[in-house]
Amino acid sequence: MTTMTQTGADIMREFLKASPFVGHLGMKLVSLEPDSAELLLPFSEPLITIGDTVHGGAISSLIDTAAMAASWSTEKPPENLRGTTVSLSVSFTTAARSTDLTARARVVRRGRNLCACDVDVTDAAGELIAKGLVTYKLG
Repeated sequence: MTTMTQTGADIMREFLKASPFVGHLGMKLVSLEPDSAELLLPFSEPLITIGDTVHGGAISSLIDTAAMAASWSTEKPPENLRGTTVSLSVSFTTAARSTDLTARARVVRRGRNLCACDVDVTDAAGELIAKGLVTYKLG
């Protein structure tokens, strides 16, 4: 339930704290500004696919979650408090090995219901690990 003073960003902050999936992966909100979000995925053993490489599914989930957060980071929340990912495209540039990952998402176009987002994932040294393009629907 929203209050009259609650923003879309406020709702997203609460959601990220309460989401079982976000908690399971260990994602943490670093910053949330209008049309942008930064999330951290700390490295942990359960995220490994083999050896010391972070699974692409975990990275894709980080991209999806960061884009969702950026899409919700509005002053006024949508009337219908629902949202969904419409499309998700991920290009991996290199393996993420035993490292924390940071996703920086920005809304590049906001329509009436759809948000087009660009997401960069970097490792702890700042090297680009993956790029994501996400279309997210609000309401």
